[in-house]
Amino acid sequence: MSKNKGLFSWFGKKSKQTSTQTTALDEKAKLLEALKEEALQNTDENVEIILFDDPIDDARIEAARVEAARVEAARIEAARIEAARIEAARIEAARIEAARIEAARIEAARIEAARIEAARIEAERIEAERIEAERIEAERIEAERIEAERIEAERIEASLLEAERIEAERIEASLLEAARLKAEKSEDKDDKLGFFARFRQSLTKSRLTIGSGLFSIFKGKQIDEDLFEELEEQLIIADMGVETTLKIIENLTQHANRKQLKDAEALYSLLKEDLSEILATVEKPLVIDKSKSPYVILMVGVNGVGKTTTIGKLAKKYQQQGLSVMLAAGDTFRAAAVEQLQVWGDRNNIPVIAQQTGADSASVLFDAMDAARARGVDVLIADTAGRLQNKDHLMDELSKVVRIMRKKDASAPHEIMLTIDAGTGQNAISQVNLFNKAVGLTGITLTKLDGTAKGGIIFSLADKFKLPIRYIGTGEGIDDLREFNAQEFIDALFSKEENSAKDDPLK
Repeated sequence: MSKNKGLFSWFGKKSKQTSTQTTALDEKAKLLEALKEEALQNTDENVEIILFDDPIDDARIEAARVEAARVEAARIEAARIEAARIEAARIEAARIEAARIEAARIEAARIEAARIEAARIEAERIEAERIEAERIEAERIEAERIEAERIEAERIEASLLEAERIEAERIEASLLEAARLKAEKSEDKDDKLGFFARFRQSLTKSRLTIGSGLFSIFKGKQIDEDLFEELEEQLIIADMGVETTLKIIENLTQHANRKQLKDAEALYSLLKEDLSEILATVEKPLVIDKSKSPYVILMVGVNGVGKTTTIGKLAKKYQQQGLSVMLAAGDTFRAAAVEQLQVWGDRNNIPVIAQQTGADSASVLFDAMDAARARGVDVLIADTAGRLQNKDHLMDELSKVVRIMRKKDASAPHEIMLTIDAGTGQNAISQVNLFNKAVGLTGITLTKLDGTAKGGIIFSLADKFKLPIRYIGTGEGIDDLREFNAQEFIDALFSKEENSAKDDPLK
């Protein structure tokens, strides 16, 4: 039998042995038959089946049986191994499937958690956007409400301001006309009275408070603490301001101690000197530079201070000096302001550049500069709308006017003159401060000194700002607008002879 084939043999022999042998043979025959059947059932083509009719060889039969047992054992082992492999494969497949299912479950849980988180974040975003939109809308509504209130307040303020302007202008025009008529009637009388006497008389109210009032404090007194306290009170009453008053008192105290003064009237003379020194620093007359043609004077100030009237008087003065003059009606808010300037212009044959009421003030002044340059005018005096110094937007408009003028001429306006009512008192400090910040003042005109007993504001302004005081107004006539002279002012203020013209230093 070859290496790759199985050999199964059956032997058949005639037996002449005993019945015992027959029985054994029968058992062997059965075994052979079983082996034969098993061999026939084997599908291996390499197995040869050899039948022998000879008697069965016990050794071979045993070997065949052993081989059959081995084959069976091998088959069983193979079956066991295969079953184990199949079971292991099944277990592995089950494990893999379980792992896949678990992974799928975890992934599904992750996706669901992510979806829930994304939904939460989206819901929070939507809610935040809703809240933010509500906040923005609430702020917008509130801003609109505030803006509407501001606009309405400004409208009301503008209406009141306009009404005040119209009334002030009407009163000013009436007073001016009355003064003109009065001045014409009393011209001869005024000439006889004398220049200095008229000036002194115009300062009567302030002189009684400051000059005579102060003299009465010193007369017959000893220099002591009570005297200085009384003097301090009188200076403050005269509107010299606390800061300036304290400087004067301190200076007088030092003088008195240093010179060992005991006579109060000698201290009175020192007071006059101190006041004169304060005013001397601001005595700087306005000189028209003819090389700058036109020489632009921008007039600014609050309502009712006599700004438009001052413009008319200045125009007449410059005209009398042989200068050609033009007026610009920059107060476009009031028709009366334009009309008043035109009256001044018509009366003195001075051209007036104006536009319709409500026009842009900067545009009017821009056109006026062109017209003045084209006509070779020496002096252009520009009016502006009266402004409340505590209204920022009005002050911003004034700054815009200056910027526009400087586009036409970088050096213009050559003079920015603030007109102040002397009767305003310490509020004049606020006016100068804010107008100076807005446009940079170069000079001051102090009007209505004849109508106030508190002319001391001129000392406070001079001491605090050191701005040139160009002119002072002491009456309603054209000649009552005077170039400021510090010594002349002090002499008139402290003059003791009230009704006599013999002290007129100009004679």
